[in-house]
Amino acid sequence: MSSFEYLPYDDGTQLARQIEGYPRSFTRTPAQPLIRRPTTLSELTGPTGLERKLKIGFEDGRRGMGQLIKVEGRVVDEDGAPMAGAVIEIWQANSAGKYIHELDRHEAPIDANFTGQGRLLTDAEGRFRFRTIKPGAYPVMESDWWWRPPHIHFSIFGPSWMSRFVTQVFFPGEPLNATDLLLNGVEDAEARERLIFQAGATSVGAVNMLKYQRDFVLRGRHRTPALD
Repeated sequence: MSSFEYLPYDDGTQLARQIEGYPRSFTRTPAQPLIRRPTTLSELTGPTGLERKLKIGFEDGRRGMGQLIKVEGRVVDEDGAPMAGAVIEIWQANSAGKYIHELDRHEAPIDANFTGQGRLLTDAEGRFRFRTIKPGAYPVMESDWWWRPPHIHFSIFGPSWMSRFVTQVFFPGEPLNATDLLLNGVEDAEARERLIFQAGATSVGAVNMLKYQRDFVLRGRHRTPALD
């Protein structure tokens, strides 16, 4: 028996293994039973010091076009204990729904002042905070109807390469949320809410921006669903 016992979760609270209309879900689902492979100590505990080996932060420069937003939250385990020093990577489309990537074929403009990516560390209480531009929606070019709603990708590293969590978080009140195949690939309605930002209180000041909040639970029955 494993020395670590976590609260189980229902498959309905996680992304469906196969999603009709989304061919990649079928290619990513193994056709044969998984083969258990023992992990070595180096895989379980290393490499350490990711914050030193990876570039942490966001590129400085002029403000990108679009709605400025602030995103904040915490990364915790199933008991609410903070995950301190976790490396968070984010990437997203710009306000026109365009990624800076050679495979993005959407005919939308690139914002020269917006890279759409960055890294940061959680503090001692597992908290994180960053400013960005609210991403735009974009069409899935392999489909004749599917538009992805605005969302931000999150990748969270634990103490080793083996402990990585990847998901997407969406914005409240977006009409395209109702038809997105990935968001709605999570069957349980309450679990889907864990993938949607909570809007913060609005204010007007020297730097005007809308505020959003989302906590991530990495284990147990209330685990944040993983979307890739």
